[in-house]
Amino acid sequence: MTGAGQSLSDTDFDRLREYVYKRTGIQFTSSKRYFVDKRILGLMAAFGTDSFATYFSALRLGDEGLIQKLVNELTVNETYFLREDYQFDCLIRSVLPEVMTARRARGDTGPVRILSLPSSTGEEPYSIAIRLIEEWPPIGDTDVVLSAGDIDTRVLEAARAGEYGVRSLQRMPEGRLRTYFRPLPGERHRIVDELRDAVDFRQINVCDAATMRDYRDLDVVFCRNLLIYFDELSCRAAVENIFGVLRPGGFLFLGHSESMSRISPIFIPRRFPEGIAYQRPNPGDRR
Repeated sequence: MTGAGQSLSDTDFDRLREYVYKRTGIQFTSSKRYFVDKRILGLMAAFGTDSFATYFSALRLGDEGLIQKLVNELTVNETYFLREDYQFDCLIRSVLPEVMTARRARGDTGPVRILSLPSSTGEEPYSIAIRLIEEWPPIGDTDVVLSAGDIDTRVLEAARAGEYGVRSLQRMPEGRLRTYFRPLPGERHRIVDELRDAVDFRQINVCDAATMRDYRDLDVVFCRNLLIYFDELSCRAAVENIFGVLRPGGFLFLGHSESMSRISPIFIPRRFPEGIAYQRPNPGDRR
């Protein structure tokens, strides 16, 4: 039994940690014990039991609603607008010009496809949209499909709603705030409908090849500050899935503390003036 206010036993923590790892690829170390215990005890209370065995049995029997609540509760969603925006500089000044040159060479008149994951509450994909509108001249006559995904259904709902507080908007210049947001009570702002409609939010588990198969021929993927929560095996599965949905010559952006050199050799590191991106090789490229 696990009484209210108590912690999970070591055995129960290990069982739960293994279950979450198999479902999501995310691995919790013992340093996250307080974080995990607190949230699991809350989920057990909401489920109506103080028995971990009862709760865990329901999880393992495949109660999808219960499983999604678990995933939502244990994923970390810390972000804000224009975060690590030197990579958006790199996208606009270096990566997209290469993408457009390659498109012209192969006679491609389809849309430029960009995917942001994990999308969290939408700050990253909306930031990409704002930067493209303001600073990428081809946006006037080039169709762009901007998609975004997360494993957490709660943050996807928040992203689609597009309502943000002071913390999320801490780096948003006043001019952009007036242009792309509308004020709400309580120092909150809602992003304009034109931008909300420009991003397609869907549930994605980057470690699950089946859900990633919904995407094909992507030109750019942002996958920043996610792999730090994965072990080596999950990292490799994630980047291989991303590799599979990028078109040859497509680009991947990782977080500033993440490096492909410790994960997989399948991408070519590209050093641009603004930062590093990783490229899926074209046929015949030397690695």
